[in-house]
Amino acid sequence: MRGRPIGRRTLFALVTAGAGALVLPGVARAEDVRSIELGGAPTAVTVNPVTGLAYVTDPEAGTVTVIDARTATVGAVISVGGAPGDVAIDAKANRIYVSNPPAGTVVVLDGRTHDLVSVIGAGAGASALAVDDQANRVYAVSGSTGMLAVLDGVSCTLAALVPGPKPSLGGVAVDAGRKLAYCASTGTDSLEVFSIDSGKFVASVKVGARPTAVAVHAASGSVYVANSGIHHMSIVDAATRTERKTVLLRSESSALAVHQGTNTVYTNGGQNGLSRIDGASGTLTGELSLGVNPGDVAVDERTRTVFVTDPLHGRVSLIRDF
Repeated sequence: MRGRPIGRRTLFALVTAGAGALVLPGVARAEDVRSIELGGAPTAVTVNPVTGLAYVTDPEAGTVTVIDARTATVGAVISVGGAPGDVAIDAKANRIYVSNPPAGTVVVLDGRTHDLVSVIGAGAGASALAVDDQANRVYAVSGSTGMLAVLDGVSCTLAALVPGPKPSLGGVAVDAGRKLAYCASTGTDSLEVFSIDSGKFVASVKVGARPTAVAVHAASGSVYVANSGIHHMSIVDAATRTERKTVLLRSESSALAVHQGTNTVYTNGGQNGLSRIDGASGTLTGELSLGVNPGDVAVDERTRTVFVTDPLHGRVSLIRDF
């Protein structure tokens, strides 16, 4: 299925016609927005920075759809069963990990053939995923039990199941270089810091209301937190383990992704679309209206193409040059 490109004139009308979009001085608009109709309820998305393939889960259909960003086409639809939640990539090992919260499992797929490699028990309600590609480990958190599952990517086994200090964990990100994992606690409005070396939670940072998603900028160690209960995104300093800044957004943010090369953060906290934030300064640098509040956000590290899911309308948008 080939995506439908939106021309510059159409895009200008989309951005400016009563959508409340913000275009700051000196900030270019997106040159190319393509919509790929998938049907169903595409939810989570991630991108392999090596192959450029994107993977999108659909919990209603029990599938993972593969999208080729270069051609904006669907390459394959993989049946994984259950109700797939999050999806994560180990680009070095070329493996795809898909959570199945109702079953408490994580499905492992071969990134080359898309064949099933294994199914790993990760504890009840295991949902959000993050990969440590340096250690070949996968981390899964549970919103229902507050547990952090540590999975061995080599043996495809559960290495540890660690009780979180808070009752519910809604998102997770890994800083492989500093050997830390960050878990968002939706019930206590905090970011819980897990030491990979000690295998223990070592700190708690107060953030905004109902944090649900986390991303790390590897070079600086800055941690970005999407707060779904308030109109701002938190920026946490890794060294001091404090919230150093909040970025005011037009709506609640539930998903975000950071482009590592430029330290640019993309989040669904815009008005019916995306917000773009300079991670270093913590300033809002642009907004793009898509006519809907996105479900999940991912960015291709090579091309800076942003992927946005739209569960309500069954489609995925590919946004270039934003």
